[in-house]
Amino acid sequence: MRSTNHNSLVSFDHRIDFHSAVIQRVKSASVTVDGQLVSTIGKGLLVLAAIGMDDTQKEVESMANKILKAKLWDSDEGGKWKWGVKDIEGEVLCGNKPDFHKSANAEKAKELYGQFFKKVQTLYQADRVKDGVFQAMMDVALVNDGPVTIQIDTDPPKMDNPTSFDLPGDPLTHKGKLQTTFELPASLLE
Repeated sequence: MRSTNHNSLVSFDHRIDFHSAVIQRVKSASVTVDGQLVSTIGKGLLVLAAIGMDDTQKEVESMANKILKAKLWDSDEGGKWKWGVKDIEGEVLCGNKPDFHKSANAEKAKELYGQFFKKVQTLYQADRVKDGVFQAMMDVALVNDGPVTIQIDTDPPKMDNPTSFDLPGDPLTHKGKLQTTFELPASLLE
């Protein structure tokens, strides 16, 4: 484990219809609400954490664990994708966004988001975990590092071939319906 100054993980509740998080590796990030700087961090992760209608404490714990275990930095010895945010002694900044369809209602989302925030504090270092303002309109500034952007799901759909673009029938009938998925190798989450 190395000691590095101003390393961090930022997390925001983006609430959509499944239990997932979009993670961006950043050199810095900050949250401002109503013109007031709420939180700021250095090198680390920006995480947009989703809270759906069917989410429970199980998804909260699973997502917190996966985020903190994601290996997105090279080691000092030159090993690629060997270190997570805990290894680089990063910080955690949590926040949220307004409600969208198929998301949890505001009361449930606030409760689960609070549990997510506390779980990350418990699994990591409470003094490195910061928060935004729940349901506030926030300005989020960041400097991407890489850029590296991934999506983690607590219960990803089963796919025979996640890298395949095979579509049944004429591809032109699927125009505008093609969706690609980047699957993070499981070894990066261990």
